[in-house]
Amino acid sequence: MHSKALYLVRRARQVFPMLLFPTPRKVLPARSWRWLGWSLIASLISAFSPVAARPAVVRVVDRGNGEFALTRDGEPYVVRGAGGSRSLELVKELGGTTIRTWSIAQLEATIDGRTVLDRCADLGLTVMAGIWVQHERHGFDYSDPVQVEQQRETVRAAVRKYRDHPALLIWGLGNEMEGPESDGRDPRIWQELEVLAKIVKEEDPNHPVCTVIAGAAAGKVTSLMQHYTSLDILGVNAYGGAGQVGHALNDVGYDKPFILAEFGPLGHWEVEKTSWGAPIEPTSRAKAANYLASHNTVMADGAGRCLGTFCFVWGQKQETTATWYGMFLPTGEKTPAVDVMAWAWTGAWPRNRSPQIERIEADFAVGRVAAESLHTVRAQAEDADGDPLVYEWQVVAESMDRKSGGDAEAVPPSFPECIVEADGARARIRMPARPGAYRLFLYVRDGQGGGSADNVPFLVQ
Repeated sequence: MHSKALYLVRRARQVFPMLLFPTPRKVLPARSWRWLGWSLIASLISAFSPVAARPAVVRVVDRGNGEFALTRDGEPYVVRGAGGSRSLELVKELGGTTIRTWSIAQLEATIDGRTVLDRCADLGLTVMAGIWVQHERHGFDYSDPVQVEQQRETVRAAVRKYRDHPALLIWGLGNEMEGPESDGRDPRIWQELEVLAKIVKEEDPNHPVCTVIAGAAAGKVTSLMQHYTSLDILGVNAYGGAGQVGHALNDVGYDKPFILAEFGPLGHWEVEKTSWGAPIEPTSRAKAANYLASHNTVMADGAGRCLGTFCFVWGQKQETTATWYGMFLPTGEKTPAVDVMAWAWTGAWPRNRSPQIERIEADFAVGRVAAESLHTVRAQAEDADGDPLVYEWQVVAESMDRKSGGDAEAVPPSFPECIVEADGARARIRMPARPGAYRLFLYVRDGQGGGSADNVPFLVQ
């Protein structure tokens, strides 16, 4: 028995010994007195125990005139979201309300012995709980009835398992399952999502269904509208065109609410490339500006229809580079992109601002260079709080494991021997001996949990 319950039992025995160890009574038989005693103890335990959390009822409310609202237990609820489940305390501290996951396995991961859902409930955060819907590019066949039926049962089991959790806000039924580079006109996928959405609603009528697509191309959205009518909220992943999602949906006649389900810097497919084909990563300053502009624009232009946004990714991942999409450095420090989301959510900056890299001066940037040649590089960075900055220089090979749709990539090798001398914002670099494509990374940290990273690509001949 729980220690609190044992204490209450012992205390009750002291206070009500006659009830627990009755003597013969004429009014009630001994069995009745004993039952009354235990009932009283149960009431005491219930009174002193925490009230069990209950699932919230979440609704999409049609306000008329093409305007919608999300409500949670009858109260308006705006998604100020982060994609990922790391640094949850910081999401809460900076004004976020919701996180997004992509699969049930992520919900079952533990943080300090607590599942992601339980930890979010502890903090007062909610979750757009992802249910992974299979991709044909990964080998799934939507024409195979056996595979289709297995997926339906997997979805049903997931909803049954988590539908009553108090942190659940929305079901995220699928992410870019049409294929990130597909035109999305294949009706089989949308027709199957219609079946899956009905399963979710049958098992859980208290939480809306959101399905996330890659971009808002007209043909894709039109096909979805024709075959997937049970959808409550459309999620759209967009980067360079994130601010225009509302307009794009209006243009094709989509008249339901939407969420900007992923947004951030310009994508690696949207930027200029070097002459040898390496995408040029935006600076950390440019990334932060893009986060803020995308969020503000889509919320303003989609007023009444956009129910919120999820910045991507609230964590770190290797995708094209180790720093392109992560809002945190590989070592865990937050970047300026996190700071601007705090501003977007609350109108206030974090207590500690991340440092900003102003520029990297390298004569080989976006150019070709001789193997083993020596070069001096310099940088300038600033910190709004005046914290002393620590500089780290790295030479890393260009990634040769490019994937699509955010699939896992191998981390390319680094070459610490190339840093001949490092003195803060100045370093002496010896080019690698092997010809090929590389990047020079600069990491700047303030020692207070903030950091920035920029890089320049170069080609060794």
